[in-house]
Amino acid sequence: METRYTRNRIYLTEEEQKVIKECPILLAGCGIGSVIAECALRMGFEKLTIVDGDLVEESNLNRQNYTEHDVFIKKAEAIKRRLLSINQDAQIEVHDCYIEQANIFEIIRGHEIAINALDFSSDIPLVFDRMCQQENVHILHPYNLGWGGLVTVIAPNGISLSTLQKPGDEFNELNFVEYASGYLKFWGNPHPWIDEIVQTYKEEPFQIPPPQLSIGSWSLASICTHILYLVCTGKEFKRFPDFYFSSIMES
Repeated sequence: METRYTRNRIYLTEEEQKVIKECPILLAGCGIGSVIAECALRMGFEKLTIVDGDLVEESNLNRQNYTEHDVFIKKAEAIKRRLLSINQDAQIEVHDCYIEQANIFEIIRGHEIAINALDFSSDIPLVFDRMCQQENVHILHPYNLGWGGLVTVIAPNGISLSTLQKPGDEFNELNFVEYASGYLKFWGNPHPWIDEIVQTYKEEPFQIPPPQLSIGSWSLASICTHILYLVCTGKEFKRFPDFYFSSIMES
């Protein structure tokens, strides 16, 4: 095993370390994607493609993988620089653009697993999922719950998140969070704090992005990196409508 990864031993075999090194991962969105990218890189995923057209903003610094020196810099370029400072031999490809109908196929092609961290301000995240499924790409959907996180995996032959869409409504992040909270309640593991956060957010007078914490970001990075390992090495993993949930809050 390479010196860089010797402390991964026992948890990963030498063969698994080689497999994940060559597994091409696509991160669509450099918000939570910026944190997942670093966790995955440190684990040994060295082929990362990162797509985002946004600039770093000061409001990102509470939870995303940027510093004050990155503010007003392109997110994709800023995170590429950070990742290469960790492993200069990693293959980090960036697309400084937004994902749209016209470029989805070219961006997706050639990857094995994708992280869908796109904003649900349009139907592009669901279109992205459909195109990934057509290309036999597994898709991870991470959701920052502040004190924890949710991740679900859409398999190439699996059902879509659009099944949660309510008649007359457009699908958004809250649909999945409310579904997951209801699921946990049904199986005797309620987390009322999730419902309280969702309700308070819905009652805010302005339409602004939901609140998120660094705790949720780093929790999600860990969960997603573990799932990447499971998918890449052919191990069993949960698929939607099942999901992964982790929180520091008591139920």
